[in-house]
Amino acid sequence: MSILQTITSPQELSKLSDEQMERLSAEIRQFLIANVSKTGGHMGPNLGVVELTLAIHRVFDSPRDSIIFDTGHQSYVHKLVTGRQDFSTLRQAGGIAGYPERAESVHDIVESSHASSSLSWADGISKARVLAGESERCVIPVIGDGALTGGMAWEALNNIAADKDRRVIIVVNDNGRSYAPTVGGLADQLGRLRRNFLDKVRTHRTYENIMDGTKHKLQNGGPMGQMVYRSLHAAKKGAKDFWAPQGLFEDLGMKYIGPVDGHDQRALEEALTDAKNYGGPVIVHALTEKGKGYAPARADENDQFHAVGVIDPETGEPVHRGGARSWTSVFEEEITAIADEREDIVALTGAMMIPVGLRSFAQKHPDRVFDVGIAEQHALTSAAGLAFGGLHPVVAIYATFLNRAFDQLLMDVALHRAGVTVVLDRAGVTGPDGPSHHGMWDLSLLQIVPGLRIAAPRDSTRLREELREAVAVDDAPTVLRFSKGSVNGEIDALERLEDGVDVLWRTADSSDTSTETQKPYAHDVLIVSVGTMAELSLDVAQRLGDQGISATVVDPRWVLPVPDSVVSLAARHRTVICIEDGVKAGGVGSRIRQSMREAGVDTGLNEVGLPVEFLAHGTRGEVLERVGLTAQKITQDAVGQVLGTKVPYARPLPGDPFPTGQIPSLRTRKA
Repeated sequence: MSILQTITSPQELSKLSDEQMERLSAEIRQFLIANVSKTGGHMGPNLGVVELTLAIHRVFDSPRDSIIFDTGHQSYVHKLVTGRQDFSTLRQAGGIAGYPERAESVHDIVESSHASSSLSWADGISKARVLAGESERCVIPVIGDGALTGGMAWEALNNIAADKDRRVIIVVNDNGRSYAPTVGGLADQLGRLRRNFLDKVRTHRTYENIMDGTKHKLQNGGPMGQMVYRSLHAAKKGAKDFWAPQGLFEDLGMKYIGPVDGHDQRALEEALTDAKNYGGPVIVHALTEKGKGYAPARADENDQFHAVGVIDPETGEPVHRGGARSWTSVFEEEITAIADEREDIVALTGAMMIPVGLRSFAQKHPDRVFDVGIAEQHALTSAAGLAFGGLHPVVAIYATFLNRAFDQLLMDVALHRAGVTVVLDRAGVTGPDGPSHHGMWDLSLLQIVPGLRIAAPRDSTRLREELREAVAVDDAPTVLRFSKGSVNGEIDALERLEDGVDVLWRTADSSDTSTETQKPYAHDVLIVSVGTMAELSLDVAQRLGDQGISATVVDPRWVLPVPDSVVSLAARHRTVICIEDGVKAGGVGSRIRQSMREAGVDTGLNEVGLPVEFLAHGTRGEVLERVGLTAQKITQDAVGQVLGTKVPYARPLPGDPFPTGQIPSLRTRKA
């Protein structure tokens, strides 16, 4: 039996010798490579925190001491030593999550997995401990250097540093990267820090008491004493900065230990023990290597296997190479082409240059692409400033991360009618990363932003043309959203209406326009397809046709504002279905219904989308099936609406009674 197999709780780690701990670290790395290569997941970050995670669990007592991972993708080692060693279904439906999850273990605390929030959690938990009379309990946020580029982290640091008696040990996991190398002044400052042999002395309370006493006596000793104090204090600070330029943290009033070799188990435990014994807020700066111990990861210049699919564990090469192009790659190609044509196009992203498809743009025009770090709020307001300066900024981020910058989009961009294009990658259900990474909120959030326009392409051709249309708007914000994974097959329109709406399907018998004036309705069902829902919508139309129910399928292309032709078509159909991959509460369907009412159109509309729930991880298909976004379920509901057995009822045909909700065959039989 391996050492890892004997570890069922963190407390058992204390029984191991230094030699056994070294063997355990090697076993964990072998386990991660063997298992994550089968399922996919966050490989590089977890290989880099093996010794660091073990040291934290050896020094502190989880769950009595609260360990918080920021962002949580580096918690696999934590899962292994807290009793979760079945990784066969990692990130799959019914298996363990790729992030901390409270339902899995009492050792897991923060599930949100959006970067830069751990220190605010630590601030709140440590305050609660003090108020509950449990100030001896420690709170240990583990935050990467990339997450420290987020402003929220510094807001929390400002509060934590103000209280010298809270036992908050902030572990900075410094591997020089978020997805890619960390950028900005913070990264430069961390890179200058050096190990200070005085750390152990300076983190003893005796040292602090002596320093505070000397300071008090000198400052109260008249002008001469105050002058001596100022001279000694300046000399002390100068000496400290010479040995370890740590003013970045100590100017906030926090003790700093490091840098510590993040792969030296004994050094880590010594540093963490010193921090624990200090009794107040301390920063422990650990230098780690992303992908440690796995040559293919270390050799990967892009992101050192930050996240991988199913790979060959020996070579690190993907087992299955997808033939279809990704949405991101199509965007990358087109935005680069647009940038070649227009010198006013600039781009911003938040520590995700490669994942959102800006690498080619940056390589060709490096002075026009800005990586602002994990700071989406800053990105949007900076974009407003760029627009004011006469440029057209394109902000490319994951859809789920737009949540963090909503106020800036509303008040800095939209209020000022700035010509800013926001490109949302990974919109809709993303799958294995779970609730915090589904890009399902944007369509609802954005509906309330005055003047904003939203495009949702159904295929690569429409992505290219809608991106060009978006960057042509210079007096309002535009949003382009697309899904994760491979692009759908090309779906050509039967017709493009005057306001840009594409008609994708008409039931054959109604294509004869000569008889349409004699019909009360063009078709039974109008299906409004949003973006990637086009294939599903066409499937539903085909199934309805098999049931003798006629349908029209339209793709608005620009779902906000609601095109006039969609409202007009709604008036000429018996019922409307809007199919979208966002939250249906306040989504596109809801907005279309409001526009219909304003125009006096009383056709019933059924919003088909995602429920207002945090959807568990699984494949995209599994999640959509779980919530009823399948052709079979949508068709069944539509048939019921046409028959008058399901709300919203379709308008009755001339001579038919108004629906009562009863099954027609039973009503006839009763009569």
